Amino acid sequence: MSTLNHRGNLSINSENILPIIKKWLYSDTDIFLRELVSNGVDAVTKLNRLDMTGEADIPECDFFVRVSLDKEKKTVTISDNGIGMSADEVQKYINQIAFSGAAEFVEKYASKGSGAEIIGHFGLGFYSAFMVASCVEINTKSYREGEPAVHWRSEGGIEYSMSESDKTDRGTEITLHIADDSVEFLEEHRIRGILRKYCSYMPVDIFFAKDHGDSEQSEQVNDPAPLWNKSPKDVTEEEYKEFYSKAFTDFNPPLFWIHLNMDYPFRLKGILYFPKLSHELESIEGQVKLFNNQVFIAENIKEVIPDFLLLLKGVIDCPDLPLNVSRSALQNDGFVKLMSSHITKKVADKLVGMFETERDEYNKYWDDISQFIKYGCIRENEFFDKVKDALLFKTTSGEHLSAKEYLDKNSEKTEARIIYATDKKQQAQYLLLTDEQGVDVVEMGTRIDTPFMSYLESHTQPDGLKFIRIDSDISSVFKSDDSVDIDEAALVNLFAAALEDDKLEIKAEPLKNSDVPAILVLSEEGQRMKEMQKMFGGTNAAMFGEMSTGEILILNTGNPLIQNLINSNENEETTGMICEHLYDLAVMSHRSLSAEDMNRFVKRSCELMGKIQA
Repeated sequence: MSTLNHRGNLSINSENILPIIKKWLYSDTDIFLRELVSNGVDAVTKLNRLDMTGEADIPECDFFVRVSLDKEKKTVTISDNGIGMSADEVQKYINQIAFSGAAEFVEKYASKGSGAEIIGHFGLGFYSAFMVASCVEINTKSYREGEPAVHWRSEGGIEYSMSESDKTDRGTEITLHIADDSVEFLEEHRIRGILRKYCSYMPVDIFFAKDHGDSEQSEQVNDPAPLWNKSPKDVTEEEYKEFYSKAFTDFNPPLFWIHLNMDYPFRLKGILYFPKLSHELESIEGQVKLFNNQVFIAENIKEVIPDFLLLLKGVIDCPDLPLNVSRSALQNDGFVKLMSSHITKKVADKLVGMFETERDEYNKYWDDISQFIKYGCIRENEFFDKVKDALLFKTTSGEHLSAKEYLDKNSEKTEARIIYATDKKQQAQYLLLTDEQGVDVVEMGTRIDTPFMSYLESHTQPDGLKFIRIDSDISSVFKSDDSVDIDEAALVNLFAAALEDDKLEIKAEPLKNSDVPAILVLSEEGQRMKEMQKMFGGTNAAMFGEMSTGEILILNTGNPLIQNLINSNENEETTGMICEHLYDLAVMSHRSLSAEDMNRFVKRSCELMGKIQA
């Protein structure tokens, strides 16, 4: 029997393969258009290659793939002027490979995994057409002289017929008769959206044609020469920004970008953009699109791209990755790990290079990129090892210093520790004390800062960094060496009796600033624990256990008001009120008063002012 003019049966055992495939891959139905357009691009690319090598003699022409929509006829047609197929090739690639692949899939994988992972793996690229079509027709003519054109038709993906076609021009035309349960694909906006998502950068001109009355309107929907394929030296700053705006619909210009371009040990091109990031990680939504030879695969694939880089926006094109990414396979793929490591290195090299040669610009960007970098350090030891010397700390005065620069400047006064503040307004009194001593204080007020500091302390050995919150210690920064003639024990007992808080530790110490009557401190460990409790949604006894407040009230023995309390002529009630008031003032510089304590504070303030007036 000749290849042409015959019918065949493609049913698999006793079960119709179409409903199995369709149900199993339902959530990924729009992939059908990517697969069929990709096939058209491949057909054009193959013919162009044969023409360039002299294996085919093709008249000069504009190569294309066209997607046409006819809502009245309920069809979507994908056509190209590529290599085309002979009858034998249709028999081989459509009747044998595609359908046998579908059969193998049903037998082995119908109850496993995700559809997007294996379309194409079993030759299902063409067969994906039946996910949305009740009938599929192929009209194709080979580039080879003398080969008759072929018409192929199948309803339901079970039986097919082949006959000679009257097609006269080279290439392939696939017509999908859209099924009743897939009429969404007859809507112009739906087709346009799929083409925009998957085909925007395919390497052959792609057109979308929709019937408008008696005339057909056609428009190109892709850029076959995307920016990432160009040499960085040939791309202007304006082109980088324009591409970013178009690709990510973000009209805020990016801060800067990294252009990836390499051929060994694997082929990889792309551009990673640093957008103006939010200061809280949960609100950051990055978008890194993954391509294979300019064909969109997916976005934010953390098996390929380190998850901290997913906070960025960009494109990565790697022809050595499979078109249909199987995440389970990628997890243990040595090649993928090597590629991920390379991308991490390139990002780190860019940041370190800016720190070393463009310090002013790097300082300017730091506030926007610091959250990304801190998260990256915690997530990737390799990344931290490369950028650790380029980590900056912004001081409350607006200066940006590396750890080395900070310690060189402040080490003697801070006892080789980095002093930080979490809330400049709340901790204003402590900042006043450090400012008077000429000590820099760095800002650490975001949620990632607590785990970031702990990470640095444990990963910078043997000379590990040490962080101390500004209200956690009264070291040499605050404490005075001057001796004060005062009965410290009596002073402590006076406040203890007035405050009646067994958990509160009270000390009497001379401070360098005599204007401050008292300050409250909490151990660094206690501060970190409180921050962790906030991160986990408040106190959680099951997780953190019962924790003492650990607060210490420091009475400044160099302050006149504190000194006068010992020899005060006021009655015991008034003295007690003053002690309570001084304690509340110290608390307010350390943390917020509770609603109940604030009410008492206001009432007591009025009573004390009344006593003064009297």
